[in-house]
Amino acid sequence: MAADGEILCQQSVSVQYLCVDTDLDLFEVNKPQIFRATESVSIGITRSDSAVICSTSVQSTAVDSANISSFVPIIRSGSHTDIGPRRSNEDEHIRVDDLSAYLGSLYNWPLPGAFYAVFDGHGGSDASAYIKNNAMRLFFEDADLPQTSAVNQSFLEELVNSHRRAFLLADQALADECSVDAYCGTTAITVLVLGRHLLVANAGDCRAVLCRKGVAVQMSEDHRPTYLLERQRVEGLGGIIEYGYLNGDLAVTRALGDWYIKLPFGSLSPLTAEPEVQQTLLTEEDEFMIIGCDGIWDVMSNQEAVNIVSRELRLHNDPQQSARELVNQALCRDNNDNLTAIVVCFTNPDCRDSVSSQRPRFRCCSLSEEARRKLRSLLESN
Repeated sequence: MAADGEILCQQSVSVQYLCVDTDLDLFEVNKPQIFRATESVSIGITRSDSAVICSTSVQSTAVDSANISSFVPIIRSGSHTDIGPRRSNEDEHIRVDDLSAYLGSLYNWPLPGAFYAVFDGHGGSDASAYIKNNAMRLFFEDADLPQTSAVNQSFLEELVNSHRRAFLLADQALADECSVDAYCGTTAITVLVLGRHLLVANAGDCRAVLCRKGVAVQMSEDHRPTYLLERQRVEGLGGIIEYGYLNGDLAVTRALGDWYIKLPFGSLSPLTAEPEVQQTLLTEEDEFMIIGCDGIWDVMSNQEAVNIVSRELRLHNDPQQSARELVNQALCRDNNDNLTAIVVCFTNPDCRDSVSSQRPRFRCCSLSEEARRKLRSLLESN
């Protein structure tokens, strides 16, 4: 047990480790090919019944069998959060580098897994704190995860549906939780790594960005009224966009909680907790991923963030230090929000291109007395 409640778990058979953060510093180029298949949407929710029945759209990535290789990502991560100029920090986040060690017998998948999440609260920190504290139960224990001995396309589609149900379960849990006000909510982004398979689910304006051979590849969409597809969805359900805000009040169009907008229970609401899910297959070209709240992306581009982390990893090879520097750089750019960033590395630290190995080496040697006299004489003559 480390300080500040941080939990570390190392396995002797792997360089992977588990870290669950509970406090500050803790709990058109080569884009992934993504296709979408849409089915009818039917969501039934009751306040007294915690069960959520959901059949919804399926968005997944076609897996190119010709691209299969022996590459297996070696996961290590770091994170940093800062209150910024706000009076309180409403951000929460989770890092689990070794999911099987955390879940134990509940983990029955044949590939190693990792899980990351950022929750950016609004209207107070109660909603984001509740989801963080109950995330592993909501997303894994109660989510009816598919079980398999072989990871194939059918399994991945079941996993996507299960993850979507988990977001809706989490949203329902906030409605039933008496300690969370109806005017309190949180955005949520989760990243699940299963072997080489990467699954990103997002509801809100947090963002995941992949670094592929030094190039930033955005893996999630920001659900804001300025995003045309979201504006059309909102207005199709009777919502109003005023001054760039949903119903003149919220800066996002998808979030968990905020049940004062979603009432009556069971109705389709312009504000939804249903996430958009993207999948891709990691390759040797994928170096790391940044998962950050909107406080990061409001003040820098995807490529700027990737460049900062790339430079820090070359200097220190430490994802923790890289996440801290990314947050510090965002703080210097007239930021007015809380800041949280997770950096997840996929490459072996022993194979890094270290800056120190590129620098010329100098050897210091002492001068003889005769050489010093000659040098002094030469300098005085000039």
